[in-house]
Amino acid sequence: EEYQKIYGKIGQTGSIASILEYPEKMENLKNTIVLLEKRFTGQKGVVGVIGSGNFTKMTMLPMMKESGAHFKYIASKGGVTSTSLAKKFGFTHSTTDYQEILNDTDVDLVMITTRHNLHASMIMEVLKQNKHVFVEKPLALNKAELFELIEAVNQSKGSITVGFNRRFSPHALKIKQHIGTGPMNIIATMNAGFIPADVWVQNLKVGGGRIIGEACHFVDLCSYFTGSKVISVCMNAMGINPAENTDNASILLKYEDGSNATINYFANGSKTYAKERVEIYSQGRTIVLDNFRKTEAYGFKNFSSLKTSLDKGHKNQFKSVINKIQLGGEHLISFDSLINTSLASFAAIESLKERKWIDLVK
Repeated sequence: EEYQKIYGKIGQTGSIASILEYPEKMENLKNTIVLLEKRFTGQKGVVGVIGSGNFTKMTMLPMMKESGAHFKYIASKGGVTSTSLAKKFGFTHSTTDYQEILNDTDVDLVMITTRHNLHASMIMEVLKQNKHVFVEKPLALNKAELFELIEAVNQSKGSITVGFNRRFSPHALKIKQHIGTGPMNIIATMNAGFIPADVWVQNLKVGGGRIIGEACHFVDLCSYFTGSKVISVCMNAMGINPAENTDNASILLKYEDGSNATINYFANGSKTYAKERVEIYSQGRTIVLDNFRKTEAYGFKNFSSLKTSLDKGHKNQFKSVINKIQLGGEHLISFDSLINTSLASFAAIESLKERKWIDLVK
């Protein structure tokens, strides 16, 4: 309470140090602060965001500006980052207690962008409140979490959308429009780049490793293109005795419709080379998607190429999520597909350990 005695006279006294004494118990502390007075009664697409890290700050919130969402809450552990983002993007509330979001009847969509180990448990909390949830990938880190989620979904009126944004890119949409159905061969390469071993995503208990935590993006994308489900998985990794949290591996996927996909997830490539590339071979035709900037098609009558600025589908994804909440309609990605992608990711790690193909449980 007497901070002005120090900070108000910095540079004006001969003091070289000061001692700050805080009371043992702070009175009237609040978990939530109101930044704007606004009523949300009767509105749909009222959003509460849990997590205020770089993805939320740099990607999600900027891409949601024109989505039609109504921003009410944003939560962070300490409150500083959430309050800063709340002011910047027009949230009415900043909180350090995400339960405030779950218990608010105005909020019908909760968006989770926390570290991966918190995803499954938070999703289940949201579903218990019969709210809709958007969660950044992955959906879960292991089968036990996944099967609990399945039970929670069956008992809830809410729905789950996972942030598999690649399928919402104009390039993916264009390819899907022209590729048709039937068995196809897909080669998908992620030049993911090096991440030190001590970064949280590499920790199996916190991030799940980069195969489960990131390569799942391309499992979903391959499943989107084939329109089929993965039935068997085999993964081989670089090195003589690769670790379970390897980030240099090739994943082979067999699909119900006879399609094959190879996902190369590499962390040892050049930063100057494109990060993502997809090649599709089907019925005497070939499509090459280069880093979500350029798509070239060979052997198609009405489709030869598409060029855009970098567009991995985030804006389309978030707008589609809000539209679904406000207008209703089918799930953006079927829950069966989300389960299949998760099981395929887990099977990749199991295959590495067992050194064999792993059949997915139906």
